[in-house]
Amino acid sequence: MTILPVAHQRLLSLMLLSGALASIWTPVTFADPPTVGSNNVAVADPLIPAPYTTPCTVTLFTNQQFADFNAKPFSYAPPSACPGPWQKVVLSADYSVTMGRQFDRTAEIWLGGAIIYFGTTEEPSASLGQSWHIERDLTDYSPLFATSQSGHADLGNFVGTSGGVNYTGILYGTATLSFYPLAPTVFDHPPRPDALLPLSASADGSTADLASPSAQLSITFSSLPTNIERAFLDVYAQSQASDEFWYTCVPDDVANALQSCGGTGFRETQISIDGQPAGVAPVYPWIYTGGIDPYLWRPIPGVQTLAFEPYRVDLTPFAGVLDDGAAHTIALSVFNTQDHFSTAANLLLYLDHGATQVTGTVTSNTLAAAPVPDVVENLALQGADTNGTVTVTSNRQFAIAGSVTTSHGVVSTQVQQTLGFSNAQTFAISDVLYSQHITQGTTIDSTTTVTAGATVAITHEQRSYPLTVNIDYRVLSDGSANQATVIDQDFSQSVSVGNQGFAARNASLDNHVVTSDTLLISASNQVTGTFDQGTTQTYAYADPFGVCYSRQIQAASGELTAVADGQSCPGGTNTLSWFDAFANYGSSVTGATLQLLP
Repeated sequence: MTILPVAHQRLLSLMLLSGALASIWTPVTFADPPTVGSNNVAVADPLIPAPYTTPCTVTLFTNQQFADFNAKPFSYAPPSACPGPWQKVVLSADYSVTMGRQFDRTAEIWLGGAIIYFGTTEEPSASLGQSWHIERDLTDYSPLFATSQSGHADLGNFVGTSGGVNYTGILYGTATLSFYPLAPTVFDHPPRPDALLPLSASADGSTADLASPSAQLSITFSSLPTNIERAFLDVYAQSQASDEFWYTCVPDDVANALQSCGGTGFRETQISIDGQPAGVAPVYPWIYTGGIDPYLWRPIPGVQTLAFEPYRVDLTPFAGVLDDGAAHTIALSVFNTQDHFSTAANLLLYLDHGATQVTGTVTSNTLAAAPVPDVVENLALQGADTNGTVTVTSNRQFAIAGSVTTSHGVVSTQVQQTLGFSNAQTFAISDVLYSQHITQGTTIDSTTTVTAGATVAITHEQRSYPLTVNIDYRVLSDGSANQATVIDQDFSQSVSVGNQGFAARNASLDNHVVTSDTLLISASNQVTGTFDQGTTQTYAYADPFGVCYSRQIQAASGELTAVADGQSCPGGTNTLSWFDAFANYGSSVTGATLQLLP
């Protein structure tokens, strides 16, 4: 995450301003709840809170058809009526798919070689088309929008006959950027990045497909600014092909016996600068709408399925190194990848506006180049029967520190992280049963300490990615079968920000999906029906500026059955404080990045 140091005087002045506006401001409302009884896509995620200023909207593409694998180009020009700096920049996209046979597909939007949206699509059925809306807060990407750029939308989709199967589902999309001007009374705002540099596989923008642990997305920057004060990397790593279900994989030596993929059930993205370890981006186990059982995700998809959130890596300890005027290479790789991960990243730079040259160094770095996972196999193999457990665990603890001499003094940054991962699988395999139960957990504990003179700002962030997947495939006496699946998937995050000696402020986010279904399969291996399908999504967010949002939605048999708002909020009501809506300082309630006032 990005922490934006702001003096306490700034916070005081904003609080005083908030008091003056309290009597005239009307709270902003959240999105209307989805319709009970509908079988269209439904999510509990909130929309991005909008400032009260009137935005200028730029259309990137309208009703674009996606029925092949060709990129769809578009042109972009900044809105002349809303010149920057902007209070907020929001990407909105509406996608739909016609009824028919089709797979879920990967969707991307690129501008100036930088990825600005990455997600997947809803999988339709023969009798059900779908439509959905996504939003992304791209305010930190403001430098990208300052000049005219070319861009393109990638949403590869096959329509036609392949292998005797006719694929008919056609996808359509419309995307816009909304630019909210600064309010006339907002005299101060958190600093935005001054530069954005994309890491992609081509100059105009494309993901790099990493098919082995040694494969890299590697970009050499020959002319970086020499006054970099802070640096962050937004990282995407999307599992594809046999890596799509990487959390189900097992060690290579038992992969055949367990009828599974190899490489163990552990993956992580590693970042290096000039060949030296610089950071780690844990991989979130996104599950797409065709994953394991498509009925699981109708009408409620998995966590972040339709719009991935990048993991933001703090590279600020390396700012002094990047400032030396020499060429520097930033690279990504995915530990244990088999085939394959689609990767992309954006480098965000904050510059010292009072100097053209900043100097500094990395003062310490204890990050190892690769983890050393522990694998334990406890399996009993008796003929065609296999029973037992396989576990893989990894624990990483490191600290990276660096300092820069800026126009306003020496600033030192230390990033400490503890990363924990575990994947425990229980198998029971026979002629009539294939049972695989997976309990996985990823924990991230990060503390960033920024020292500038007598001021010490401390940020503590915790994340948790628990995942449970239970699959039981049973063959019945008549040769038919059923597959019962239960998936419990969560994204939990809390952030505490404060200056040493002062009370910290806290925000929390939790996005939780639980889904289950049983497929009925004929003796000829055709799905003939489904029963006991049900899904619940609960999304909750709270911050210290009065924002509280909670929504729970439930579905059964592919239809939305209930919506409940505000259950975890005081008074049982969702609230978006007028202060947060006016100044947009609090945080974004829709992303993995929480931005808080320190």
